[in-house]
Amino acid sequence: MARVKAFKGYRPPVEIADKLATLPYDVMNSAEARVMAAGNEVSLLRVTKAEIDLPEGIDEHSKEVYDKVVENFNLFKDNKWLVQDNEPKLYIYAQTMDGRTQYGIVGCTHVDDYFNNNIKKHELTRKDKEDDRMIHVNITNANVEPVFFAYPAHKEIDQIVANIVKNEKPIYDFVGKEDGFGHHFWVIENPITVKRIEEIFENEIPSLYVADGHHRTAAAARVGQERKAANPNHTGEEEYNYFMAVIFPDSQLKIIDYNRVVKDLNGLKEEEFISKLEKSFVVEKMGEDIYSPSKLHEFSMYLSGAWYKLTAKEGTYNDNDPIGVLDVTILSNLVLDEVLDIKDLRTSKRIDFIGGIRGLGELKRRVDNGEMKVAFALYAVSMQQLIDIADSGNIMPPKTTWFEPKLRSGLVIHELV
Repeated sequence: MARVKAFKGYRPPVEIADKLATLPYDVMNSAEARVMAAGNEVSLLRVTKAEIDLPEGIDEHSKEVYDKVVENFNLFKDNKWLVQDNEPKLYIYAQTMDGRTQYGIVGCTHVDDYFNNNIKKHELTRKDKEDDRMIHVNITNANVEPVFFAYPAHKEIDQIVANIVKNEKPIYDFVGKEDGFGHHFWVIENPITVKRIEEIFENEIPSLYVADGHHRTAAAARVGQERKAANPNHTGEEEYNYFMAVIFPDSQLKIIDYNRVVKDLNGLKEEEFISKLEKSFVVEKMGEDIYSPSKLHEFSMYLSGAWYKLTAKEGTYNDNDPIGVLDVTILSNLVLDEVLDIKDLRTSKRIDFIGGIRGLGELKRRVDNGEMKVAFALYAVSMQQLIDIADSGNIMPPKTTWFEPKLRSGLVIHELV
């Protein structure tokens, strides 16, 4: 079963919460972070992307940057921009986007559950990115940013959350300046309620699923594992055995499409390219208006000012295989590999990926301006597909899932002592 534990979170005073809370470190570059934090001394970007307080062009993985991380994090605590709760708490973090609200439990999950696969993964990670986040966790001695998990929806937890949300005013309640989404946060004060939620997770929730933040999850788990190995008096109850997550019921989550743009047609003329596609797809020209795929195994393509509908022919996919059923698998195998000769999506310089939050108009723009030659839009993966893959021990192809809204960092922080 999956353990979830209360912790003494560091949180900002109400009056600065909306200014302190930031988007995750990995959805922006350093230049964008400088703009976002300009004129805002309490922006947590000064901890998560501390290079913004140093000269432009500095290596963000340098000792100077890591030293600045520690300096700024200590400053935030010294100035009472982050204040620790007196007792262990669980929290509720809700996000509203396009009229839909999802409610997550904020708690600490156990390092051992990551390594014994009670916390299930669906993506591969890169060691260099893990190493960077490990340094950040070690030098701050904290999980400054949460990871994003899902759990099988549970009726009693839903009822507990609904009761709190209905009867208590949120501690923080604001609309994000950068994303325009609502962010709402409650502290679960009743220790009986906290204990009951912990009991439900430990006894009734078999698994948690990493939705977003695979590198942060792996880094936090590795830090806990290293500290365990270095402590001859390890008991398993030390705070470093746990790392912070926001855990949402799977029934409330929606995955957004993750699309592809390609720089060239692999030496093919457009007529030859379309002819090769017709081997595996029914190809229909839809005109100049943006066309979005409406069901599984249907794709849209933008080429030379026109949109096309591509429908995968029967026999080109396997609906009984958790990987073979995915549209990213179909596109990768039958178009990107077989026709365009793009073998490795992680390393190829001929392809780029665009989150669906930017809309299909971004695909059109990238092709129309000559930067890219062709674009493909995919029908979004479902939560059930993600769970089926994680349960089967498989790994999704790169750049398959895009979750929105992104979690705000800084509403609560977990210290490892």
